[in-house]
Amino acid sequence: MKILYAIQGTGNGHISRAREIVPLLQHHGDVDLLISGTQADVSLTQEVRYQLHGFSFIFGKKGGVNHYETWKSMNLPRFFKDMRSIPLKEYDLILNDFEPVTAWACKRQGVTSVGLSHQASFQSPKVPKPKSIDWAQLVMKYYAPATHYVGFHFDRYDDFIYTPVIRAEIRNMVVSNLGHYTVYLPAIDDKFLVPILRQIPNVQWEVFSKHTTQSYTEANVKVSPVHNEGFNRSLASCEGLLTGGGFEGPSEALFLGKKLLVAPMRFQYEQQCNAFALKQFGLPVLWGSNRNWLPVIRQWVDRPQEHQFHFPDETAAVIDKVVKDFAR
Repeated sequence: MKILYAIQGTGNGHISRAREIVPLLQHHGDVDLLISGTQADVSLTQEVRYQLHGFSFIFGKKGGVNHYETWKSMNLPRFFKDMRSIPLKEYDLILNDFEPVTAWACKRQGVTSVGLSHQASFQSPKVPKPKSIDWAQLVMKYYAPATHYVGFHFDRYDDFIYTPVIRAEIRNMVVSNLGHYTVYLPAIDDKFLVPILRQIPNVQWEVFSKHTTQSYTEANVKVSPVHNEGFNRSLASCEGLLTGGGFEGPSEALFLGKKLLVAPMRFQYEQQCNAFALKQFGLPVLWGSNRNWLPVIRQWVDRPQEHQFHFPDETAAVIDKVVKDFAR
């Protein structure tokens, strides 16, 4: 069997999930990997056959998407050229983790594809979503269309939705609590964060920033460039994680039993929905409308987290079912 697994390269979550899924797919046949987009800090260990430009949302430094840089990065002629270049008919199964080039190539050619992603869960009306007429709802629906969907979310909101894919390296971690708080907010400059965090002096902060190339320390705040192993060590031994409204990072923190505070990116509908879902469980959120972060962060530090999450290891069973149900 030949399998094409197309992966969105924006952010770390899609790549992190793929690192867990690819070996499971390889038990079923030959797997070709395709990645489009940029802005990921982690990479696959397996060979990538197709590296495409795609459409990427470019992170800003003030908590949102940089619309100008995002617009500049788009290249429609190349997008259509890449669509035509993928030999879809060679494959018995095409899986898509929110990757638009392959998704639209399949749609235009009438080829069956499976949306296997967190975003796929938003096809269900049962998934928590804030009341909004945001244009990004259309992006979620049409960015990477598929003929079938298998989704992942914080809870099993529907019969095609499963709990998060937690990487083996996270599941196998030795967990401790050394009292510090870990911070990863890729769309916010550390120069904005440090003055806020310094105002909570009884806490040690370990900030991992996309916006610095050098480590430095100011008072009780240590700032480091993003590094997967260093971040994992910090996460495994922290009291809590302050991060964006993505899916994999919060899922891993909750799996490890860590306190969680999320600050979803402005103008990013998926992150707004993720934060809204976490709010339903009683977890705190730093919304874009919060002008003063300090009281929210201080309250989060001072209070315990009541809700506990259970994410069983069901990834292998999900992949087996996908191959059985959808392979030609």
